[in-house]
Amino acid sequence: MPPRRMTWRKTDDGRPVKAACYVRMSTEHQRYSTENQIGVIQTFAKQHNLDIVKTYQDAGKSGLTIERRSGLKALVGDVSSGKAEFVVVLVYDISRWGRFQDVGESTYYEFLCRRQGVDVCYCAEQFENDGSIGSEIQKVVKQSMAAEYSRELSVKVFLGQANLIRKGFRQGGHAGFGLRRTLLDETGAFKQELRYGERKSLQTDRVILRPGPDDEVERVRWIFSSFISGKMLESDIASNLNSLGIRTDLGRHWTRGTVHQILVNPKYVGDNVWNRRSSKLGGRSEQNPREAWIEEPDAFTAIVTRDQFELVQRIIEKRHRRLSDNEMLAVLRDILLRRGQLSGLIIDEEENAPSSSCYARRFGSLHTSYQLIGYDTGRDLAYLADNRRLREMHPSVVSSAIGQIVRSGGTVQQMRAGLLSVNSELAISLVLCRHNTLPSGASRWTVRFDTVLCPDLTVAVRMDKSNTEARDYFVLPFVEMTTEHLKLKEANGAGLDAYRFESLDFLGRVSSRTPLREVS
Repeated sequence: MPPRRMTWRKTDDGRPVKAACYVRMSTEHQRYSTENQIGVIQTFAKQHNLDIVKTYQDAGKSGLTIERRSGLKALVGDVSSGKAEFVVVLVYDISRWGRFQDVGESTYYEFLCRRQGVDVCYCAEQFENDGSIGSEIQKVVKQSMAAEYSRELSVKVFLGQANLIRKGFRQGGHAGFGLRRTLLDETGAFKQELRYGERKSLQTDRVILRPGPDDEVERVRWIFSSFISGKMLESDIASNLNSLGIRTDLGRHWTRGTVHQILVNPKYVGDNVWNRRSSKLGGRSEQNPREAWIEEPDAFTAIVTRDQFELVQRIIEKRHRRLSDNEMLAVLRDILLRRGQLSGLIIDEEENAPSSSCYARRFGSLHTSYQLIGYDTGRDLAYLADNRRLREMHPSVVSSAIGQIVRSGGTVQQMRAGLLSVNSELAISLVLCRHNTLPSGASRWTVRFDTVLCPDLTVAVRMDKSNTEARDYFVLPFVEMTTEHLKLKEANGAGLDAYRFESLDFLGRVSSRTPLREVS
């Protein structure tokens, strides 16, 4: 098929062709400022006799999804409805159009424009978006690179934030009653106390938590001691605080739920906890399993003692331990019937109900509790069950690998979960890769490499579509891997599929000893 002729180049009477420009500014680099983009676009328009009649803009917006990008949505809407007065859209480069994780989404929005006779032109790219084989190949490569950049950036940001948590620095969120956020400079020296809504202005500054005013600190200690004494429940404590005219850190009345949140929050004993919930690559915020949390004990100055805090947790857990699973679920159904929806805070507000943390401990997670009573949160939570199943399966895969090595005459030492030292000379990491199905129906697996210990080989166990059995194995040498994680498809080309094996038998060949003949 010959390349299509660009619509905006059909005019030959010398009159300028009407065009629109689309610019998007995220936050990662100055060269992507809207001013720089517009400057390049205007130069391109002048060189090609184009008259820019409308500008669409998304400032400070992620390129991962279209949901919060009102500028791009307005552009596509105007074109699709036939209201557009232009025949070409000028964009700085592929990444400004979007870093969609499914590269087909970029092509889809282009198609909606082209169907209405409007072309999309990337001014700073070295190819012409004319549908030719060469341009299509380059475009797909650039779209994939833009998507991969976001994935890599997400991993790096997560690792960086996790490292800061372990060093005792706070990552987002308000301090809470009795605590204050304190700003430190790069040397660790005090700069100022941050008020609610204030943020650091320098990238090298750090935030920690410190005890707040003495009266608030004493109130927090009173809350714990009153609860431990058994004389007051959360609702009694809330009523007492409200009667004294004391407000929460957000200036609101106290409730059973807000008191309960203080009693179960480890920051009051000085622990720094992060990643309880997360939102990856523009997705919805999800509650993470306990093992995914990043925790650093004794990172801050404690307000209450650890003995007090742990005693409170035992009391909270014990007071509803007498309830059977069915009784706890019946209480949850009653709350749903009366309130119309469920959340951790709604559950914690209930006077005679188990707390949200009790449900999470009893049933594995709060979302599992919801599923057991048929409550649909509108989110696909199947991955939580898959992840739990994979965690349970991982020890048996490691055991099978150890057995394969030992039967082949090799020696093996388990350094930690999933990391094996073979013959005291080869480090092998075993990871299970959950099967994911894209909206298009295609299969994907993500391999995450241990960038801290850097094992010699990573054995990636690809799961089948049900995520119950191993499908195959990829043996990936660390020296060949240039990213912190790898996306695998059904077919990955000879370069990657050369590392694929049907079973763990290859471990025997890797670990077996070959006797050397004595040379005379």
